[in-house]
Amino acid sequence: MAIDLSTYRPIESQPSFSGILRHQERFSESNDQGVSNRINASFDRMMMQSHLDISPPTVVMLCVLSGIVFGGLILVLQENPLSASVGLAVGSIVPLLYVFFARMKRQRVMTHQLPGMIEELARAAKTGRSIDQCCAIVANDTPEPLGSEMRVCVRRMEMGEDVATAMRDLPERSGLVALNILVTSLSVHQSTGGDLVTVLERLAQTIRDRLLFLGRLRAATIGSRWTAILMLALPPLIIMFFILRDANYLNQLLSTYWGRAMSITAVVLELIGSVAVLSILRGSQRS
Repeated sequence: MAIDLSTYRPIESQPSFSGILRHQERFSESNDQGVSNRINASFDRMMMQSHLDISPPTVVMLCVLSGIVFGGLILVLQENPLSASVGLAVGSIVPLLYVFFARMKRQRVMTHQLPGMIEELARAAKTGRSIDQCCAIVANDTPEPLGSEMRVCVRRMEMGEDVATAMRDLPERSGLVALNILVTSLSVHQSTGGDLVTVLERLAQTIRDRLLFLGRLRAATIGSRWTAILMLALPPLIIMFFILRDANYLNQLLSTYWGRAMSITAVVLELIGSVAVLSILRGSQRS
């Protein structure tokens, strides 16, 4: 099928407008290494990579409202403030879980789109076009959600930024490690030159091979991963079951010294285990 080359006009840089570009709003501070700031940074990345049409303050308000609904419902049913506090904690996590799974779904789709997008970029580069023009072609032809991320980079190039600056935060916005290699390849080619087509074709094949390996790895370790997830989810579910079954369960459990000591120890160990298991699972699924 013939391609109308007039549709892809050369990008005319406008350096005078680059100063008005609005960067991503963040809650964290770049020069703060405290625990609270790192939590804010993780929340910023999750909201940015999920790409939901909802602001971070709204998500925080939804967490508060969800916790109040869950906790208030248990308080009305059991009239036990201690059980209601557990419901408050559980309910406040529900909106965060929704954002977390939305990010996972979006990253999975972009990961499968990435090899085809890089191959199309290589085909466009074979025609002798500049990197700006190649990126514009790929951005228009790539479907969502990867296409929208590329269009953000193209708009920044149109505003006068170079390729390295326009695509600098693309890996962080998407959450895909493989995009770091793509951005580095395009930046190096713009500054020093080289055989960009060969690099892009090899990169696309490498990503396909890695996706195939990750698929086999997930299939081989699906039992272990679900066992780990079940071990994390089972203790809170058991506690909720006993709370709903007996309104005075927590009062009786925390009425003795050993009950309080063992409960606090169990909560601390559960948190440590959750962080360790989730970090292992996330590290094994990076793409």
